[in-house]
This record gives sequence, structure tokens and C-alpha cells, in this order.
Amino acid sequence: MNEPIQVMIVDDHPMFRKGLVMLLTSLPGFVIVAEAEDGLQVLPLALEHQPDIILMDIQMPELDGIEATRQIVNRSPHIRVLILTMFNNDEFVFAAMKAGARGYVLKEAAADELVNAVHTVHAGHRFLNQKVSDELISDYLSNHTNLAQGS
Repeated sequence: MNEPIQVMIVDDHPMFRKGLVMLLTSLPGFVIVAEAEDGLQVLPLALEHQPDIILMDIQMPELDGIEATRQIVNRSPHIRVLILTMFNNDEFVFAAMKAGARGYVLKEAAADELVNAVHTVHAGHRFLNQKVSDELISDYLSNHTNLAQGS
């Protein structure tokens, strides 16, 4: 049998964190190894617990999720960060990926999409929520009209 995926959850909203814990622990193959409520708590907990996946919010007090992601990936590159946020804009998506995040999922996503994202990122692949991917492509095409028109 495969080892369970060790997950750390980082979000400043306690009820949202608890909901993720309940969701993931109700499914086979996941174990929650740590939780953090702000970006400053993330690095020491990540270094101590060495999770496979960190579900990371972007907007948090003290230190945002993008900078926390950068610090984690620099110190422990084998830890894979999956951004879980309500922000769907190019700036955040590209900043998160540049910081080392392996995936980006909106909090409005269905539970099965989040689980799929965790499995995909854990397997070493990148994951973009479908709505995020659609928005990135639309923005790119609207900003590059010559390409869109075949010129």
C-alpha cells in the first residue's frame, strides 16, 4: 500500500482550515501533519514536519503566501506547494508559480478538483484550476490580438 500524502494546511481562517482537515482526513490516502494560520508560522513548521504538499493561501497576516512559498521552496525544494486562494488574476498566478508553487486552485473549486490537484502536484506535475487556466488564456489572447487574429 502507498504511503499517505502528508499535507500541511496554511490559511488564516480557522473554519476554512478545519473544513479542509475534515475533507482530507475523511478520504483514504491523506494525513494532515501541520496547520498554520499565517505566513510566519509556515517555514518552521514545514521544516519540522517535511510535508509532501502544502495547501497555501495567498493573503495572510504577517507574511503572504507567495513569499512563504518562496522561502519554503528555497529551503526544502522537495516540498510541493499548492496555492489555494480566492484570487483569480494573472499577477497572483504568475507570482505564485515564479515563487515555486506547483499548482493554483481557487477556493470555489469542488472538493474532487482539489483532491485531483493534490494528487497531480504530488505526482510531480503542475496543476491549474480550469477557471484559472481559462482566465489566463483569455487575458493572453486579449492582450495579443495579432496572435489571436492569425497575423
